[in-house]
Amino acid sequence: MSEESQKIFGKDGFTDYHSIHIAGIVPVAGQKLDYDFPWHDCLQPISSNFLAVERAVLECATAGCKTIWIICPSGIQPLIKHRLGEQIEDPAWLGRKYDGFPSESKKLIPIYYVESHPKDQGRRDSLVWSILYGAKIAKNVSISMSKWIKPDKFYVAFPYGVYPSQHVRKFRTIISSEPNFFVGSPDGLTMKDNEYLGFTFKVHDLDRFIKKFRIKSTGYYDPTQPKEERTRGKFPSKYLPIEQRYSGRFFTLSDIFDDVDSTNSTTLEMEWYYNIDSWEGLCKFLGSKERKKMNRPKANMLKARSWNKIGEDDGQE
Repeated sequence: MSEESQKIFGKDGFTDYHSIHIAGIVPVAGQKLDYDFPWHDCLQPISSNFLAVERAVLECATAGCKTIWIICPSGIQPLIKHRLGEQIEDPAWLGRKYDGFPSESKKLIPIYYVESHPKDQGRRDSLVWSILYGAKIAKNVSISMSKWIKPDKFYVAFPYGVYPSQHVRKFRTIISSEPNFFVGSPDGLTMKDNEYLGFTFKVHDLDRFIKKFRIKSTGYYDPTQPKEERTRGKFPSKYLPIEQRYSGRFFTLSDIFDDVDSTNSTTLEMEWYYNIDSWEGLCKFLGSKERKKMNRPKANMLKARSWNKIGEDDGQE
C-alpha cells in the first residue's frame, strides 16, 4: 500500500479515523450519593436549565462518539429519555456558516438507553459495573446488526465531574487513534485517581476488565471455604458476613481501570475541575466563578428529539 493510501485508509486498509466507531458510555446506575433528593443524582442542575447528565452526553458528542449509551436504572430511564430524547447533534457540524445546506449536512448521534440488569441490582450496581455492562451491551448490539459497526473504542463521560469539556473537540482525531485518551485535572489527576474525568479504553480490553471485576468481587458465599466442607466438594455453602457480600457494589474506578493502557496516550489537562459526587462538592462548584462558564449550549443540540418510526415522515414537505 502506498504512503498516500496509508494516510487515507491506515496501514491495515480500514483504520481511517473517520470510520472508527467510538461508543460513548455514560454510567448513571450506581450507589446513591448523599444528595437525598426525590430525583436521581445524575439530574442535579449544574447551571440554568443544564443537568449533570446532559453535560456528560454533550462531552461524548464533542469527543466524536458515533453512538452514546446511557446505563441507568429502569425507574429513572423514562425521565432521562424525556429530557434528552433519542439523538443529539454533533457539535462539530454546527455553525458551518459557509455551508450552503447546513440542515442537510448536520449529523445526528443516536442515544441508547440501557437498563440495569435485574440480577445486578443490589449486587454489582456500581458506576464501574455500569461502564462494563454498558460497553458489553453496546458491543453485542452493534455486532448483531453488522460487524462493520462494532465499537473500536469506548469513551466514558461521568455526570459527577464538571470541567470545560468543549476543549475535547480539538482532540477528536487523537481520540480516534490507536492510543488511549485521558482527561486530566489541573492537579494532574485522572480517572485512575478515582476522579470523574473522561477517558477511553479499547474494545479488546473489555473482556479483561469484566473478568477482573468478577475475580475481585465477592458474592453471597465464602469462596475461601475448604473444599471438604463444600457441597459435593465444589459449591461453597458458607455465607459471607453481610458487610462482605457483593463487594462489587462499592468498587471505585481505580479498582478495575488502574491498568488501562497508557502507552503513548494523550492527556488533556483541563483549566479547572470540580468533583460533584457530594452535596459539599456541588455547593463548592456552584459558588465558584467557573460556574458562569458552564452554560447550556445555545444551539438546539440538546433539544429532545425522537427518530421517526419506519414508514412515517416528520410531517414536513
